[in-house]
Amino acid sequence: QVQLVESGGGSVQAGGSLRLSCAVSGYPYRSYCMGWFRQNAGEPREAVAAIDSDGTTIVSNSVKGRFSISQDNAKSTLFLQMNSLKPEDTAKYYCGIDKKGYCDADVGPNDMDYWGKGTLVTVSS
Repeated sequence: QVQLVESGGGSVQAGGSLRLSCAVSGYPYRSYCMGWFRQNAGEPREAVAAIDSDGTTIVSNSVKGRFSISQDNAKSTLFLQMNSLKPEDTAKYYCGIDKKGYCDADVGPNDMDYWGKGTLVTVSS
C-alpha cells in the first residue's frame, strides 16, 4: 500500500522559511514523478514543484527563486524548501506521485496517482 505523509507545515511570518517533508512508503516502482501541490478552499489544486526519478526538477513560476524541491538519497523522502514566504503562499500543501516516471512540463494534479493528506502552511503579513 502506497503511503505519503506530509509534515513540516505551520505558521510563519512573511519573509520566513519552512521546510516540508513527504515520507513515501510502499511505492513499488523505480521510476516516478513526485510533486508538491497546494490548494486553498474553493480553489483548484495547483502544482508548485516536481522532481522525477532522474532528478530533473520543475518549479512553478509563482515560486521560482524562493522554493526548491529535493529528495533524499534513498528517494523515500521528498522535500520542499520554502524561503521568502509570502501571505499568498498560504495553503494546504500536498505531495503526490505519478507512476509515469517523468514529469510533464505542465505537470498537474490530474497526473498524480497517489496523494498524501496534506500539511497546512499559513503565512501572516
